[in-house]
Amino acid sequence: MIGAQPGPARAPGPGNLEQRVVLVRHGETEWSRIGRHTGRTDIPLDRAGEAQARLLGPRLAEWTFSAVLYSPLQRARRTCELAGLMAGALPDPDMQEWAYGAYEGRTADEIRADRPGWVIWKDGVAGGETLADVGRRADSVIERVRGVAGDVALFAHGHFLRILTARWCDLPALTAESLALSPAAVSVLGYEREDPAIWLWNDISHLTGGQP
Repeated sequence: MIGAQPGPARAPGPGNLEQRVVLVRHGETEWSRIGRHTGRTDIPLDRAGEAQARLLGPRLAEWTFSAVLYSPLQRARRTCELAGLMAGALPDPDMQEWAYGAYEGRTADEIRADRPGWVIWKDGVAGGETLADVGRRADSVIERVRGVAGDVALFAHGHFLRILTARWCDLPALTAESLALSPAAVSVLGYEREDPAIWLWNDISHLTGGQP
């Protein structure tokens, strides 16, 4: 199975069980708006995306972060900056988006014209990373995050954060197929007792004036 992933990401250590990990998908870009697969193409936020990123600041103010990590791609970096969390933040190359290879910049409909019924989670990409490759990068990030004593913010990308969430919960990376994530959404990972858990998912109330 393409989504197979060996073993749990890492068991939590003592003292970590109160930790919250706040996931922030970057704001809108021209390509995300029209559904183009945007892996390593380093395109900026569009005007709406910049406005979304600014609205993240008040939403994230309820946490005091011991560490802030961001994908070095400019759409994630700029989201972190406009949200007011760039001071002391660090880039993490492992948090870059899935490398889509030949499917970079193409929509699902365009890809399905060549591969009818194509689904990225089950069929993968041509000439890029496998789902398991991205899962291994997510595991590496999780290991570093669990080494931080306090809360952590991660600014990254839709597919990557979905896969990281699956792996946080010790689930196969393929589980991420069921975790839709909007631009500039906030999600929260942590623990229920000793078990890794999702405490909040795809919150965009800061973008909609409190409306779901």
